[in-house]
Amino acid sequence: MAQPARPRVAAARLEREILVLVSSGRARSRKEIAESLGIAPSTVSQRVQAMLAAGVLEETGEGASSGGRRPRALRVPGSTGYLGVVDLGGAHARLGILPHGGELTTTTEVALAIGDGPGPVLTQVTAALRELAAEQPDGGRLLGAGICLPGPVDVARRALDSPSRMPGWSGFDVGSWLEDALGVPAVVENDANAMAVGEHFGHARRTRHSVSVKAGTAIGAGILVDDRLYRGAGGAAGDITHTRIPAGGDTPCTCGNRGCLETVASGAALVRLLREQGYDVDATADVLALVRDAEPVATTLTRTAGRHLGAALCTVVNFFNPGAVYLGGALSTLEPFVSAIRSQIYEGAHPLMTRDLVIAPSGLGPDANLVGVGRLLEDTLVPHALTTAPEGTR
Repeated sequence: MAQPARPRVAAARLEREILVLVSSGRARSRKEIAESLGIAPSTVSQRVQAMLAAGVLEETGEGASSGGRRPRALRVPGSTGYLGVVDLGGAHARLGILPHGGELTTTTEVALAIGDGPGPVLTQVTAALRELAAEQPDGGRLLGAGICLPGPVDVARRALDSPSRMPGWSGFDVGSWLEDALGVPAVVENDANAMAVGEHFGHARRTRHSVSVKAGTAIGAGILVDDRLYRGAGGAAGDITHTRIPAGGDTPCTCGNRGCLETVASGAALVRLLREQGYDVDATADVLALVRDAEPVATTLTRTAGRHLGAALCTVVNFFNPGAVYLGGALSTLEPFVSAIRSQIYEGAHPLMTRDLVIAPSGLGPDANLVGVGRLLEDTLVPHALTTAPEGTR
């Protein structure tokens, strides 16, 4: 018969969870920790008090009040350093710096060509990341680096797995490359998953279960269950872009199949459809400009694309029953696209699934991916910090 965990071991595991929550910014008070972990406030208070006494945590003034006495805010001491985060796209990269345990403070963008391959692109990105870190007041010592990529990521190998638009990247060990170049721990994640993490924790009205959809040149989605990223058995959970739908017909898709959602509901699909009607468009940005100018054909096609995506999301909502669906990516900035998604979900999903459902545009905008990958990076750094904590706290 399995023996119950020894009290000391159980306490160490709880302290690890508390450190992850506090350092990543998900919880700043004892009450928030108890709510996130679903355990008794008295248990949290006992562990936090022990961690304060050991110097693993410290109190920093008063937190926000929800009525009554203001809670004491918690932080991880000695967090003098920064995290460098990168959101890699096809033609540019968005970079950011955030203090360890803090919020995103500095961002920039650099132009690049992802088709140049991993070596040249990562060399350019890491050079820009060093420059951005050096601009911080204390010189910006990097403690870790995180990058999200626009393709399927094998998180264990920290490499892309057969990306459709990234020749030369499949199987390349991005994580080890970053660690060798920067001399710090690194995490690698899919961009939709990173966005999902950022959006899930970035909205004022919190839910424990959410789906975030990134609708840009392609379509991706990320899922959080009980506040944890769900990747699925093969790491590909949320990859709805290659779901075959009737409206796709026999249209070839980048995955090699035909009739995928991507062929009718993505930015790339809208570019193709507009070009077929004689419009001079080359990228999703050109579609955005036409719709914002109320060009009728572009607006109609965009609204139709939203209906196709909304219909696909009906199945997701009915099956998963999330508390929120967050819409990110370039197309989610277009009102006709978002309105069509909303109407399809509310019309097509079961009333029990939509009764309390929140459907909201991105709350973090272009920073969602950076915030998300930063939180995932914090989760990898904090357990290491715990193992090097003062004796008696392990």
